[in-house]
Amino acid sequence: MLRPPDTRPDETLTSHRRPRNLAASVARFSARHRALAVFGWLLFVVLATALSAVIGTVGAEDSDYGNGESKRAAEIVDAAGFPERAGEMVIVQSGTLTADAPEFRDAVREAAAAVEATGQVENVNTDAVSEDRHSALVTFDMKGDPDTAADRIEPVFDAVAGVQRDHPDLIVAQTGEVSIDEAIQSQVDGALGTLSMLSLPVTLGILLVAFGALLAAVLPLGLAVTAFLASLGLLAASSRFFPADDTVTHLMLLMGLAVGVDYCLFYIRREREERANGASPEQALATAAATSGRSILISAFTVIIAMAGMFLTQDVTFISLAVGTILVVAVAALGSLTVLPAMLSKLGDKVDLGRIPGLYRRKSNGRFWRFVLRVVLRRPGVSATIAAAALVALALPALGMRPASDGIEGVKHDEAAIKTYDRVQTAFPGGADPATVVVKAGDVTNPAITAAIEDFKAKAPATGQLHEPVTVEVNPDRTVARISIGLSGTGADKVSEDAVHTLRDDVIPHSLTGVDGAEVAVTGGAAQSVDFNHALTRSVPLVFAFVLGLAFVLLLVSFRSVVVAVTAIVLNLLSVAAAYGALVLAFQHGWGSGLMDFQERGTVTNWIPLFLFVILFGLSMDYHVFVLSRIREGYDRGWPTKLAVSRGIQNTAGVITSAAVVMVAVFALFTTAPLTAMKEMGFGLAIAVLIDATIVRAVLLPSVMAMLGERNWYLPRWLGWLPRLSHN
Repeated sequence: MLRPPDTRPDETLTSHRRPRNLAASVARFSARHRALAVFGWLLFVVLATALSAVIGTVGAEDSDYGNGESKRAAEIVDAAGFPERAGEMVIVQSGTLTADAPEFRDAVREAAAAVEATGQVENVNTDAVSEDRHSALVTFDMKGDPDTAADRIEPVFDAVAGVQRDHPDLIVAQTGEVSIDEAIQSQVDGALGTLSMLSLPVTLGILLVAFGALLAAVLPLGLAVTAFLASLGLLAASSRFFPADDTVTHLMLLMGLAVGVDYCLFYIRREREERANGASPEQALATAAATSGRSILISAFTVIIAMAGMFLTQDVTFISLAVGTILVVAVAALGSLTVLPAMLSKLGDKVDLGRIPGLYRRKSNGRFWRFVLRVVLRRPGVSATIAAAALVALALPALGMRPASDGIEGVKHDEAAIKTYDRVQTAFPGGADPATVVVKAGDVTNPAITAAIEDFKAKAPATGQLHEPVTVEVNPDRTVARISIGLSGTGADKVSEDAVHTLRDDVIPHSLTGVDGAEVAVTGGAAQSVDFNHALTRSVPLVFAFVLGLAFVLLLVSFRSVVVAVTAIVLNLLSVAAAYGALVLAFQHGWGSGLMDFQERGTVTNWIPLFLFVILFGLSMDYHVFVLSRIREGYDRGWPTKLAVSRGIQNTAGVITSAAVVMVAVFALFTTAPLTAMKEMGFGLAIAVLIDATIVRAVLLPSVMAMLGERNWYLPRWLGWLPRLSHN
């Protein structure tokens, strides 16, 4: 029985019939103990943020990355005691003069003398001349700690610029590890910081349109931002066990905004809908807590399950992204289930404070979606066939997907150091990003191994895929030699990866393998790409099986239907496949290069497909669970399946549209980032959410469920023991 209108505010939800699920019970407690819920949340956020500032976040080291043979090679080098250096180079180049010309020789000599005169370099070498003899390299290492070399490189830049001024008819330009890192960081740091900040006003603007009221729009954004801040503190603690990748905080902000805003939208719009239908504030909040709150709980578990699948890759980048995403989703869900109902119970109708004329309406009429559903449900078979055929057609290009490491090719080539890198790569194939062959033995300077290395140096260039310069360096205790050799191709493209296979499978077995018990391993950019792809191919089936299997179990338990669980998974896989196809067309085939301003490489960044799968599966299930809950809610009230489907989708269409617009807008911002991988991530996420919220949710789902009818709710008798969860 409901309490009379003069019920005290802190008794909201206590007088309504007791909730029948965990989410509603938590909301009921929060409404009864508002001060505890609100101030407890704020204290949690402050303490977590302070924790992050005090203990700091442990970042992943270079030695944490890698897979297979290339990682083993890197570990051997790290343990060998080689002096840590940051290598740089100056290219001297002419379109007409050769390296024998006096002016050319003078420029090379002056470049070497100029960089050496700065006192910041060592190991200067001028031996490398290109095959066409129109280019020469001056190579050197920066003195001191390579991690701080960027602080000391400015005088070297100035010295090289002075030589260029003295020889205007030649190209004298610098590139290398420090130069390129500085160029990339100058592009990335500013751009990602700007994009992260832009996402906040964009999200607020969309929420203002969605709610038509200032306070209702600020509330979801405030929850999402505080959830993000709190999760950063938890990330600092977890990084002691799982080192954090540099990109994880940007992803956490994205996901925090996406799910935090979604969860609030689900809650607030349902509460508004119930109020518009005549419910009292207490009844409206109780219903929102029992229904939308439960959907939030299931959605959060589904996203977390999907993210947890990345642990199976055993790759530090994927594990870091998984930890960060799980933390921010869990914190956002916690806030939505606790502090949000506490705030709504206090605000009541004041949540609509700051109404915007022309935008505010408590309940959307949903005319457009009613029209779409009438068309779809009139001919469900035809609608399903057309929608499925369109998605399959869009997905077909994904069959030709070619994943590869992007390396420096994934950065805009606007900076001088990166343009110079391209010159070096053209004049000295593989010279700017060589392979490193690591030889470990009791004494790598003994005659047998020395002869084997000389044999390797003779056989490698004969393949036509491996090139000069070839350099050999031995560690202080003479147990490890590292051989640097150029590869055909650019960066980690297919040509250079083929060269890695030639190196590993042909040249090394016929020159170095087995000599005096030596252990041989290959690393470098292209080798790391090969090993990463191999490791990914091995782990992808495990990740897919884990994510799909646990999602099936969760959906089965939540909706007590085998058919609903299978349908949800199939529809989500179809939307992910369509997103893959769009990604291949836009980036691998270069259809989006003009619009999104990137350099076409004929590949897709190798970590993007698996990353998109787990993120998209989690986010699309977020919508799916919310819609299915409304459909099941109607069915449990005794409505026919077709009516439950129609009303369930109509009643959630406004929320889904608003949430999708937020996600698409925020994700699309990242297509303007300087890194191609970030563009791919933003595009893939945006296009998948768009497909999911329109074709899948508005056409495929209702048409398939309408055709299945009562069979939607099929549950074998032997599963009758599953718990019955309330949807009301």
